[in-house]
Amino acid sequence: MKLFSCIHCGNTVYFENAVCERCGHQLGYLPDRSALVSLVEDGGLWSSPAIAEDAFVFCANAAHGACNWLIPAEAGGDIYCAACRHNETIPDLANPANLRRWQTIERAKKRLFYSLIRLDLPLHTRDEDSQHGLAFRFLADDAQTTERVMTGHDNGIITIALSEADDAEREYRRTSMNEPYRTLLGHFRHEIGHHFWDLLVAEGPALAAFRSLFGDERQDYAQALDTYYANGAPQGWSQTHISAYATAHPWEDFAETFAHALHIIDTVEMAAAFGIGARARTGDAGLDMAPAELDPYREPDMTKIIDNWVPLASLINNLNRAVGQADAYPFVLSPSVIEKLAFINTLVRQKPGAFSPAV
Repeated sequence: MKLFSCIHCGNTVYFENAVCERCGHQLGYLPDRSALVSLVEDGGLWSSPAIAEDAFVFCANAAHGACNWLIPAEAGGDIYCAACRHNETIPDLANPANLRRWQTIERAKKRLFYSLIRLDLPLHTRDEDSQHGLAFRFLADDAQTTERVMTGHDNGIITIALSEADDAEREYRRTSMNEPYRTLLGHFRHEIGHHFWDLLVAEGPALAAFRSLFGDERQDYAQALDTYYANGAPQGWSQTHISAYATAHPWEDFAETFAHALHIIDTVEMAAAFGIGARARTGDAGLDMAPAELDPYREPDMTKIIDNWVPLASLINNLNRAVGQADAYPFVLSPSVIEKLAFINTLVRQKPGAFSPAV
């Protein structure tokens, strides 16, 4: 994630900001430019001094306080932005609790789309691709039947339980399921991993390389999950997998690794935006890092990204401990995990010939 500045007053502004806190100017995000711009209004249209002669309107979900993204005024009938146009189902917004939770979900989803757009990944709606298009369903638990919505992915349709936007409920689920990390953004990044396995791996030239690293996905998925929930992760799992849940099935290993690749890439970019360089003054060369200068969204060498990430993860974990919080990143990157992350990094960059059928 980048840092942004208000064109009118120079104040630092952040991705979710809709208004500059210093000068009060309206802000809007332009996904095709990865830019949060200061705006002026003229006859119901918005323009920015930074972008001459272009006019914009806000996504329709801005009216609900759920979006600060812009659409070109000449976009015709489009009323939703590049991220919101993938929403298939949203909760009943007449319920104030639903509205608050959906606003929280949308903030996390926008961070997901920031990464997907920066990586130039394919983003088709169900109207554009009825079989593999991406759609989101944000569903509330049924109060009448007490049936709980399950977060998951099914052939391009990602369902997020509205209750996951409630901190107390999410923490309860995290502890009851013995998970070291559970966040809305983590859910989005994990489930989108399943979607991109379907698009970028299944039946393609990367499939053989995937199987050599993650295992054979043709094993029975339901049975594999039942075995995992009955027995847990095998001993020594941290040497081969990013999380315990990743051991359940190769599809889950891929989705977990995909999520962590996005965690790492986006956080390294944020650190670079702040000019942060982590350097431990203990003589440990493994924790020595100069201020990050690379753009991790454009860096094909995962090793360079990891070299920036490892000391940064140590820094943020120890800063958290200093204020009495749990580690922000409670995971270990073994050589096997780094190899899987490198696979993901190569895959999402879509280099021609990166995976040949002979691999």
